[in-house]
Amino acid sequence: MAAPTVGGMAIATNPQFVLDCPDPAALARFYAALLDWEVARVEEDGGWASITDGRHPPIHFQRVDGFRPPVWPGQEHPQQIHLDVDVPDLEVAEGPTLALGATKHPHQPGETFRVYLDPAGHPFCLCVA
Repeated sequence: MAAPTVGGMAIATNPQFVLDCPDPAALARFYAALLDWEVARVEEDGGWASITDGRHPPIHFQRVDGFRPPVWPGQEHPQQIHLDVDVPDLEVAEGPTLALGATKHPHQPGETFRVYLDPAGHPFCLCVA
């Protein structure tokens, strides 16, 4: 069965992630530093920020009042989505990642990746490329 289209084109294009958080500018700076991307936009009211490298779809950050971070690996407040990023060496990448403000999660279920929490509490993984 063929995928549905509109006028012969995909229904939607350019997928982008938006992470809820209490401080979009701060989280944008964290991920921009982690990925060596640029903070491309911070709204004046502080409710939205974006990062980009000019090659991949941007990642956006949205302020949510009363934000509660996900709990991982538990499901009390499920993560629903998380970022995996590639690194050449887990040991080498860990120090700079922690220096940016990440926290290493105590539960580490694998050998080829490590789970961290960003400054807003979202889980993300450094994975051996």
